[in-house]
Amino acid sequence: MPKTDNINSIIDHKLFTEEDIHNMCVKLGKQLTADYAGKKPLIVGALKGAIFFLTDLVREMDVKAEIDFLDVSSYGDEMESSGEVKLISDLATDVKDRDVLIVEDIVDTGLTLEYMKDLLKKRGAKSVKCCVLLNKEANRTSDVEVEYSGSKVGNEFVVGYGLDFMNYYRNLRYIGVLKPEIIKLVNNK
Repeated sequence: MPKTDNINSIIDHKLFTEEDIHNMCVKLGKQLTADYAGKKPLIVGALKGAIFFLTDLVREMDVKAEIDFLDVSSYGDEMESSGEVKLISDLATDVKDRDVLIVEDIVDTGLTLEYMKDLLKKRGAKSVKCCVLLNKEANRTSDVEVEYSGSKVGNEFVVGYGLDFMNYYRNLRYIGVLKPEIIKLVNNK
């Protein structure tokens, strides 16, 4: 972990500005409004990373919707997926016969999203789709479908706007690429 209070010091470069993110939310919000017209979807935020995106996204949607949260993880405090998904905190809402939209910050391996979709389908959801801010296909190990995506990203390690590095840096207003030397520092410990 870098020994500085300046959270911007770990960023190599900005990948998406606040304006870029806002534009993604507006575009996705319009598409979701059209696709969920006349329905009352349950919007499930994937904790903790999706909180910023979910908040901005639902403000751009003109549908009657309920919101709940699910906390699952295949990373823990590590930089790579363990391959094992754990349910940390469950929904408070019954999904039976509901149209469910999972909102994720990023889909990387796809294991966590696949787990969530399977879980909600087993519980009787009418439909289960996903809206993700960033779709990172380079490390995909699952063929899970991502129905809505703000943008594709390469194999860089990104932080900010909900995305974290060791549970920090979620509060950046933009999405940046982590400096390679920070990753090396952590990997060498």
